[in-house]
Amino acid sequence: MYETIVHVSELAQARVLIAALKAHGFHPLEGGQNGLPGMPGVVEPRGIAIQVPDEEARDGKLLAEDLLKQMRAR
Repeated sequence: MYETIVHVSELAQARVLIAALKAHGFHPLEGGQNGLPGMPGVVEPRGIAIQVPDEEARDGKLLAEDLLKQMRAR
C-alpha cells in the first residue's frame, strides 16, 4: 500500500520532488503526478499527491517537507 506524504500545488515541484525522493532511495508512485485520472493537467484541490510505500512514509515525509521548504525559500 502507498501513503500520501505531501501535496504540492505545482507540477514542476512534484516532478522535482519525485526525482529527489528516488535519488535518496525512496520509491514514490509516479502515476498521479500529471493530474486526475483520465484528466491530465487537472489537479485536485489540495494539489498533487506524492505517495510512497507505507514503510517509507515516515522518513519520506520528513525529507519531502524539508525539500519543499528549501524549494519555496528560493
